Amino acid sequence: MRDRMLSEKGRAEGWISLFDGKSLRGWGVTGNKEGWTVDDGAILCLAKRGRYLYTLEEYGNFTLSIDFKIEEGVNSGIFLRVSDLTDNRSIVNTGLEVQILDSYGREEVDTHNCGAIYDLVAPSKNACKPAGEWNNAVITCRDSLVTVELNGERVVKMDLDRWDTPGMNPDGTGNKFKYAWKDLPRKGHIALQDHNGKVWFRNIKLKPL
Repeated sequence: MRDRMLSEKGRAEGWISLFDGKSLRGWGVTGNKEGWTVDDGAILCLAKRGRYLYTLEEYGNFTLSIDFKIEEGVNSGIFLRVSDLTDNRSIVNTGLEVQILDSYGREEVDTHNCGAIYDLVAPSKNACKPAGEWNNAVITCRDSLVTVELNGERVVKMDLDRWDTPGMNPDGTGNKFKYAWKDLPRKGHIALQDHNGKVWFRNIKLKPL
């Protein structure tokens, strides 16, 4: 299936397309450029250590809509407001990750399952589809508030101001991050992760808020 062109209604509502369905124009790669390509109207991660594909533009308050599908067992992520592209560790520590994982059918979900804000907020339910099927994620960032909808289900609502201590969640449990999310910039790049598995992305559009 081809990446849908924005409708007149969509453009009138302020949506912009981040992917033209034909090329990686407007995107950069932190690692091996051969790890990312375009396949039948979708961005394809070929699992060749392409590392991160990121938007050249930075975004602050926005709603992002993106479709993705993965092969069985694959792990990936959508990163938001990445403020430091120096290396992989910098990206992980300055960009919120919406987790992509083959976790279909799991009865219990945690902060590492599909739809989670990785290592910070678990999804309220398991809303992901089986490997090989397309999922849709709608992610909204407005100042300190971040929400995630997966396949039409609201699964995450997060207030970054509550994460005021490096390496610690509001409930006192630990996380892997070296900065307090409250203090990080609220504008940055959107990035897609290569975690050594094939993943496809299409219909990538953003509405500035």
